[in-house]
Amino acid sequence: MAKIDFGGVVEEVITAEEFTLEKAREVLQDETIAVLGYGVQGPGQALNMRDNGIRVIVGQREGTASWEKAKADGFVPGDTLVSIEAAARNGTIVQNLLSDAGQVATWDLVKSCLNPGDALYFSHGFAVVYRDQTGIVPPENVDVILAAPKGSGTTVRTNFLDGSGINSSFAIHQDYTGRARERTLAVGIAIGSGYLFPTTFEKEVYSDLTGERGVLMGCLAGVMEAQYNLLRKNGHSPSESFNETVEELTQSLIRLVAQQGMDWMYANCSTTAQRGALDWAPKFRDAVAPVFETLYENVISGEETRRVLAANSAPDYREKLNKELAEIHESEMWRAGQAVRALRPENRNT
Repeated sequence: MAKIDFGGVVEEVITAEEFTLEKAREVLQDETIAVLGYGVQGPGQALNMRDNGIRVIVGQREGTASWEKAKADGFVPGDTLVSIEAAARNGTIVQNLLSDAGQVATWDLVKSCLNPGDALYFSHGFAVVYRDQTGIVPPENVDVILAAPKGSGTTVRTNFLDGSGINSSFAIHQDYTGRARERTLAVGIAIGSGYLFPTTFEKEVYSDLTGERGVLMGCLAGVMEAQYNLLRKNGHSPSESFNETVEELTQSLIRLVAQQGMDWMYANCSTTAQRGALDWAPKFRDAVAPVFETLYENVISGEETRRVLAANSAPDYREKLNKELAEIHESEMWRAGQAVRALRPENRNT
């Protein structure tokens, strides 16, 4: 492990230089990785492992769009693309990458397929941590492990292809074989992690659910909408409102933050922008702090889990989701976004 100073707090992380891909291949040489589900995380992790020379089979329900996607990606029906049950039976490391609701619905089947000494792998602590709601209690004779990429499944793949990798957390919930740690790290490296940092199943799911609902998605979307609507209400054009709310953030400022941090972004903006941002940041921090407190309490209590499982298990969930997403897509703000993106130099017809 490398000891890294994270702003005065020293943490131990595993880098791809310390736990190399060659070592991961050695650890996994006698393993078959069964990837259950080919929706969000499944494609990126399965394809990266396959490209890294790991034996991978995909378990997916035949006749679905995900089955067709896996087939188009080169997984062969009846060989490396099989039913969920067949994959779970034949895998020695069973990656349960189905949706949270899907994991609940298929748990009895998956559990019956596990053999002593297998590893049950998750990329999210949800199912195990909220077992009182999900009913997912792993048997005692398997390893229960986690590697959680800090990004979408799409990014797991695109970062792998451009050689940058993606950061992942890892955790061991149950070590039956005595090999759980090396199996976890080997898979973590094989799926394309640049470095891995230790956590627990509980901390992973608490931080993940908070982050998704907060800064990463929910808060970001809500704040963007509030500012865009304010500008429009005060007579600014859709183009101006969208550029000042979204385009400048995504195409310029956030890239400076990614390069060297928030202070670097401030240092590369005008003095007027610097002063305004530094003065107003605490006001926004203090305004949203109570919302984050409530959010975290709901995550810890399991209230978020109950609501999510109830909604995602409804037979008309996909229909309702598509309606919600369509409303966002058709809103003025994001229609303005389509127009602005079309005007980027790389998207204009020449």
